[in-house]
Amino acid sequence: MDLKYLNTFRAVVEEGSFARAAQRLSYTQSTISFQIGQLEQELSVALFEKIGRKMVLTQAGEQLIPYVDEVLSSLDRLRNFREDLAECQGELHIGVGETLLCYRLPAILKAFHRQAPKARLFLRSMNCYDIRDELMEGSLDLGVFYDCVGGFGTSLSTHVMGTFPLALVASEKVRAQHPDFITRDQRIPLPFVINEPNCVFRQIFERYLRQRSIMLDHTIELWSIQTIKNLVVSDVGVSYLPRFAVEEELRSGCLAEIPTELTGTTITAVCGHHKNKCLSPLMQLFLQLCTREADGRIAEAREVG
Repeated sequence: MDLKYLNTFRAVVEEGSFARAAQRLSYTQSTISFQIGQLEQELSVALFEKIGRKMVLTQAGEQLIPYVDEVLSSLDRLRNFREDLAECQGELHIGVGETLLCYRLPAILKAFHRQAPKARLFLRSMNCYDIRDELMEGSLDLGVFYDCVGGFGTSLSTHVMGTFPLALVASEKVRAQHPDFITRDQRIPLPFVINEPNCVFRQIFERYLRQRSIMLDHTIELWSIQTIKNLVVSDVGVSYLPRFAVEEELRSGCLAEIPTELTGTTITAVCGHHKNKCLSPLMQLFLQLCTREADGRIAEAREVG
């Protein structure tokens, strides 16, 4: 539906005639008639009827008015939103899980700075549990984290950014030596190279190991995902990470996936805020970009670029 037809309809209602609406909008009267005719055709109802010399709203036309007003009002808000962003010089404080910051946020951040160049964006790489807690306390505006941390009930509003598979990975050499992470009751002489104890995918894999009574030699605990990957590529041990964080290494053959009973397990990333938080234009923009990332539009633009 062409939005200008709605604007024409509102002008006719306010002016009381096609002729005066045409004058106001700088259209010919035949253009007004055509646009109203197109609108009636799309809605499959008559909106005006001629009584004597006057064009009078039908019952359907009367009922359409609040819908048209709502659409036109929303358009005005969108225009103001864009103007607000152009002038906005505010701050936005966001906590982000490290894997998401490294591998899912760059395209979003690039688009954000392009659309709101005067904004001051403060990013913190944080544990997902800490992000949840600070959102609930109100010390963060937004958080990008994995929703499996739970514990926030209805206190937070969350917007899904994507659901991603997890993978147990090792170098090809290590996988050839230790391909079995499914048989129960075994000790595997390898270190587990992973993030700190509150890392959500570490918790998933360690729970799996306990359930199957599989013991690894020890744990190498690091804070850098890139360092974790470098050690695993260098035959040091195994790691359990979101697949998007190791996709490039899997494609190149630097890493290989080891099958487990967890194969097919996924993790959901969300962008969240306190439900009582007043959403500023900057927050709305960031959430909008996260939604675009979720449906692939930013990712597609990234690949094309």
